[in-house]
Amino acid sequence: MIPPVTTRPSTSPGVASASSARTILHVDLDAFFAAVEQRDRPELRGRPVIVGGGGPDDRGVVSAASYEARKFGVRSAMPLRTAAALCPDAVFLPVDGSKYGVRRYTPQVEPISIDEAFLDVTGSARLFGNGRTIATSIKDAIKSEVGLTVSVGVGTTKLVAKIASDLRKPDGLVVVPPGDEAEFLAPLPISRLWGVGQQTAAALREYGVATIGDLARLPTDVLVRRFGKHGAALVDRARGEDDEPVAGGAAAKSVGHEHTFDVDTADPEVIERTLLAMADGVAGRLRSAGLRAGTVTVKIRDSRFRTITRQRTLLEPTDMTEPIWQAAVELARPETRAMRVRLLGVTASNFGEPSQLGLFGSGDERRRRATQAADAVRRRFGERAVTRASLLGTGLPAPFERDPMSPVDRRGLSAEPDEGSDKRVGTGPGDDPG
Repeated sequence: MIPPVTTRPSTSPGVASASSARTILHVDLDAFFAAVEQRDRPELRGRPVIVGGGGPDDRGVVSAASYEARKFGVRSAMPLRTAAALCPDAVFLPVDGSKYGVRRYTPQVEPISIDEAFLDVTGSARLFGNGRTIATSIKDAIKSEVGLTVSVGVGTTKLVAKIASDLRKPDGLVVVPPGDEAEFLAPLPISRLWGVGQQTAAALREYGVATIGDLARLPTDVLVRRFGKHGAALVDRARGEDDEPVAGGAAAKSVGHEHTFDVDTADPEVIERTLLAMADGVAGRLRSAGLRAGTVTVKIRDSRFRTITRQRTLLEPTDMTEPIWQAAVELARPETRAMRVRLLGVTASNFGEPSQLGLFGSGDERRRRATQAADAVRRRFGERAVTRASLLGTGLPAPFERDPMSPVDRRGLSAEPDEGSDKRVGTGPGDDPG
């Protein structure tokens, strides 16, 4: 096991005193999807494993790569075909949603994705010890319970904890004591800071900024003149100042699925059938979470990688397939005329309080009972146990496979919007408005 690292104690003033500082952990399962497969299939251990899609010729992206595959330059979110070119001898496996549930060890948790989360353990010290002790206990428990390694960063802020967990993978433990945040961040490249994407990094180079420490030394007013309020936030983060809370138990903001076609299509029937499959998956996840959504968003990417998003507010919140699909089709039709579509996505958001069944007419009640019966069959026998007749033989993946990294939880999006995107729905700590 790699020995834990603690930064050198600092006598300079920090963001908080040792007595008042929060204790935040960032827990990150190492190469999670690939690690689960290697755990369950001993013949894969020591071999490069790439999880995401069914094979090297698929049009999807890498969900996870084992450390053996990463040596060849394979990374998460990389197109599968690029990964195959870099590592032609890799074993390619589809995402298997039923295998990837991991127990969480504290209710004060903010999931980021299925394999990582923030934990605020400030109030747990008297029961379980300091941040290092709790982090070590979590690592040992996960290793013992599910046979996987986990990297943990410990700090007084989410930003510091996240960066710390990334530094000593796999199986790492990095602790940044209160008051040492700025010193810990200073030598790291500016690209590691939340809110700094390619565009912002290029603009900062004009000021001679290459490291987080370079940014921390710039006067705040200089950055505000260049970037507005975002500039002030960047300076605060560079100095280790970030009071964003861990949103433990926060409600879901959205539920969505995406599908990348093996071959770009302009066939309206294929497009609408795909929207139906995704609407069905979204509605099922809403029902399982006890949620109803008031807004439907459609994402469309064409063969030139131009991305469009359109959204509509429904007359009343729903957790049923038909109204979600109808809204998705009406949003997509005018955009997809004469377009070769590469990717489609359907997202439901704007959650309202569940309605009483008595508010619906008899037809809706019968449909709901039939839907609940189908849900029960799927829970017992699997997602494919009940399928709509119009979807038979389409070859569309199960809902979890369409969107393996978006459980029903609070979760940010990537650092910068897609090239050519008309609109981006949702924000996260890594957004870059520059």
